[in-house]
Amino acid sequence: MKKIIVLSLACFLSFMSFSQSQNQGINAQMLEKIKQSYNNSFQDKALRNAISNNPIDKLVTNLENESNYDTYFSNRVKTKGISDQKSSGRCWMFAGFNVLRSEMISKFNLGDFNFSHNYLFFYDQLEKSNLFLSLIIKHKEEALDSENNKWLLKNVLSDGGQFTGVSDLVMKYGLVPSSIQPETYNSENTRTISNLITLKLKEFALELREAKVNEIETKKIEMLSTIYRMLVLAYGEPISEFNYTLRDASGKEISTEKYTPKSFYEKFIAKDLTKEYVMLMNDPTRPYNKLYEIENDRHVVDGYNWRYINLPIEDIKKIAIESIKDSIMMYFSCDVGKFYNRQKGLLDLNNYDYGSLMGTSFSMDKKQRIQTFASGSSHAMTLCAVDLDKNGKPKKWLVENSWGNNAAWQGHLIITDEWFNEYMFRLVVERKYISSKILDILNQVPIILPPWDPMFAEDID
Repeated sequence: MKKIIVLSLACFLSFMSFSQSQNQGINAQMLEKIKQSYNNSFQDKALRNAISNNPIDKLVTNLENESNYDTYFSNRVKTKGISDQKSSGRCWMFAGFNVLRSEMISKFNLGDFNFSHNYLFFYDQLEKSNLFLSLIIKHKEEALDSENNKWLLKNVLSDGGQFTGVSDLVMKYGLVPSSIQPETYNSENTRTISNLITLKLKEFALELREAKVNEIETKKIEMLSTIYRMLVLAYGEPISEFNYTLRDASGKEISTEKYTPKSFYEKFIAKDLTKEYVMLMNDPTRPYNKLYEIENDRHVVDGYNWRYINLPIEDIKKIAIESIKDSIMMYFSCDVGKFYNRQKGLLDLNNYDYGSLMGTSFSMDKKQRIQTFASGSSHAMTLCAVDLDKNGKPKKWLVENSWGNNAAWQGHLIITDEWFNEYMFRLVVERKYISSKILDILNQVPIILPPWDPMFAEDID
C-alpha cells in the first residue's frame, strides 16, 4: 500500500508539473495579443523586404563609422611574414609561435622565418590522447554519466588549445623550422582525422572501463600505438634529428649544424616558457586580483593546468603597453566574431547598428554576456601594436593573425580600445613587464574551477 501511495504521489506531482507547463504555453489568446503588438507599417514592410533578401550585416553597416579607419600605430613590434592555419583550430599554436619567432627574427636579423606547426601538432594530438585515456582511467569507477565522464566523452580530442599547450609541448619536444617538417593536407585540414581519432578514443575509453587493473597500462600503450600510427599516416612521423643552415635576411650563414628539436630550441630561443610567462584574464564575473586554475585543462599529463590571474582591463592594458614599447609581442585571445568588419579587418563596436534595424536595443555588458553564454574567448592571435594618444592612453590596438596575408588588413586585425574592453579575454605576458604586486598573486592558493566551465573553452578559430 505504501508503495502505491508513493507512486500515486509521484504521478500527481508529474501531472501538476505538466499542467503548469501547459498553462505557460502559447495559447490562442496569448498569440492574439502578441500578434496585435506588431504594427505592420510601411516602414516594417520595407524593412521586411530588405532583411529577407540581404545579409543583415550589410544592412546594418554604420556609414557614419566609415571614416574611423586609421592604420597608423604609435608603437609597433616589427614582424615579418603572416602565417596561415588554414582549416584547422591551431590558432593557439600559431599565436604562440608568432611570439617566439618574432624574437628570433629580431635577434638574428632573419627574413620571413617560422617554426613547423605540423611537427609540434603531432605531439599535441598524441599527448591529448594520452591525457584523455589517463583521465578515463582515473574516473573509471565513477558512473559513465558522472560529470567528469560526461565532460571527458564530450571533449575527447580537439585541435584547439591555449598558451600552456605551447609552453608544455615546446619545453618537452622542442621546435624545428617549418622547412624541416612542412604541413600536410591533413595538418591544414584537421576535421576528418580528428573525428576518426576521437571515435577510436571513445571506443578505447569503454574498453579501459572494463579492463582489469593489471591490464590497464599495457592496454593504454597499445591504444596509444594505434593513435600514433593514425597520426603518422595523416601528418608524417616527427623528425628526431636534422641538418640545418640558418641564414640572416641577406643570406649570410649564421650556423650550420646537426640538431635535435630540443637542441635547436635551446640554441636559438633558450627560454623556460613555463616559468617566464604569465597568463592574465579579464573576467568580470569573478573577483579580480585572484589566482584561478582550471582542473584537468592542459595538453600534457605531466604538464601544467591552465592557471591565470584575473585583473581589471585597465591593469592588463598597462602591462601590454609596456611589452609593446619593449618590442615584445604577446599571446592574445578574444571573442573575434563580434562586430567584425572582414573587409577592413576592423573590430569596432560601431561597425554595425543592429538596434536601429531591429527596433530594439542589445544592452548586456561584458559580465552579463559571459553569464548568459553570449560571449567568450574563441580565437588566439598575437598582440603587436598600440596607438597611444598624447596622454599615453590607447586609442586602438593591432594583432597579427593567422588567416593568411590576404585576410583582413594585410593579415592583421585593427581593434578599437572600446572593443578591446568588451571582447578581450586573455593575454600572456613575460614576467618582467608585470609589477611585483601582481606577481605576488601567483603565490595565492588558486581557486580551482571545473573543466566544464563554459568561460574556459579552448581557442579554436
